[in-house]
Amino acid sequence: MKKDIAVVLDNVRSALNVGAILRTCDGAGVLELYLCGITPQAGHPRVKKTAIGAENYVKTSYYSNTRDAINILKKKGFQICAVEQSQNAKPVNFLENFTKLALIFGNEIAGVAEEIVELSDITVELPMKGKKNSLNIATTVGIVLYYLILNE
Repeated sequence: MKKDIAVVLDNVRSALNVGAILRTCDGAGVLELYLCGITPQAGHPRVKKTAIGAENYVKTSYYSNTRDAINILKKKGFQICAVEQSQNAKPVNFLENFTKLALIFGNEIAGVAEEIVELSDITVELPMKGKKNSLNIATTVGIVLYYLILNE
């Protein structure tokens, strides 16, 4: 059975990251990319520079705040999942039984806003074994999406 995956970007700063995420979303068959808050939109020249045409194949929507995007996704029957390091976060391999999943990725410095984490049905994180304890957002999106599609 095909699983529907949407990606939500919560106030991501870098247009270059957004472009790279668009390419990854295209490759992973993401249903839609929700761009929220300060996140640059698909037509931005720096987004297009790294998207290399993927902006033409992935449906995108813009919302001035992430809460509105989450409310729409919930009405469409999506389980909401924040990808964020927190005390209550489960490992990413906890995501197995879903048919509609919306993954929220946050700002490069602040992460997913606490209000948005609280609106989520679940929070997952990638294991970190190094000193930095974080990855670039585009890298994280790629790891999580490909983990999910390779384990369908």
